[in-house]
Amino acid sequence: MDITIIINNIYPLPHPSFDRLVQLVDETDYPKHFHLFRENVKGRKAYFLKKGLVRAYSTEDGKDVTFWFGKDGDIIFPMQTLFAGLSEYASVELLEDSVLYELDLPRLEELYASDIHIANWGRRYAERACIEAEKLFISRQYKDSADKYRQLIADFPGITLRVPLGIIASFLGISQANLSRIRAKVR
Repeated sequence: MDITIIINNIYPLPHPSFDRLVQLVDETDYPKHFHLFRENVKGRKAYFLKKGLVRAYSTEDGKDVTFWFGKDGDIIFPMQTLFAGLSEYASVELLEDSVLYELDLPRLEELYASDIHIANWGRRYAERACIEAEKLFISRQYKDSADKYRQLIADFPGITLRVPLGIIASFLGISQANLSRIRAKVR
């Protein structure tokens, strides 16, 4: 997905502000399993996913627990670092070879401080991220595993062909055996 579409999907910027933001963005490729962020390490860049698939996960008792997937057009910010100056609470890993636009955080922070339109764009992104986190939290509280699976495949068509089933089971909070049973019923 083109950077123009990604940015404007959040909040359309006036041309001068858009140009200031885009001139600081570099397009890059990273391989499958590359980590954009690591748990307990401060993030250094923000990313706009042009093409690919990512997951966010944390590790508890040696076990990875996936809690978010990102796809083409998604923005991936190190929220703890950007907004609180803290190390990240999760790792973000590419699930396939991906093309991203990246932006150094100090440069983004300079833009926030010097351009009200870009600051408002960042605020709109943060608002959307909060709403999405709330929706995810609520669905995890009230939906059963089959409904969570149906929602996942609606949001990410073809995800079962692109992501190992163990990661999907982790996202749903169930075992792989239970996932297999749900998949058989949902078909």
